[in-house]
Amino acid sequence: MARSRHYWLLKSEPDCFSIDDLQQAPDQTTYWDGVRNYQARNFLRDSIKQGDRVLYYHSNAKPPGVAGVAKVVRDGYPDFTAWDPKDAHFDPKSKADDPTWYMVDVAFERKFAQLLPLDLLRQQSELADMELLRKGSRLSVQPVAKAEFDAILKLARRQAG
Repeated sequence: MARSRHYWLLKSEPDCFSIDDLQQAPDQTTYWDGVRNYQARNFLRDSIKQGDRVLYYHSNAKPPGVAGVAKVVRDGYPDFTAWDPKDAHFDPKSKADDPTWYMVDVAFERKFAQLLPLDLLRQQSELADMELLRKGSRLSVQPVAKAEFDAILKLARRQAG
């Protein structure tokens, strides 16, 4: 039996890698590297699969918010940036034959006409249970319910006019 599609929110600081950077990447695709949190790593390694859809969230921005949509085009595989001493995400404990960290490949799907700021998301009753909006929620990789994903797409259409 085929696995149903799942939905995710991936956070990136726009000065590190924005949705515009993804759109301009070769084939509009990149690997999602540098995640160094075990719970987020487990999602990347075990749960996120090719075909899943992603809300692309600009974190540590003014304002932070959802910038657009991407899709997963490759299941989780070892994050090789952890093995490169010159890389900002280097981890000497992670080894090629025993990787600690994982990544997925994502492809650009679309950029919203306007960023959906966090404050606007908080005002949407249908998003009340969304992980992103929970107090203390800091994970850079988060599951999103289909209803929440759909509500954000609807909100993006409304904001675009």
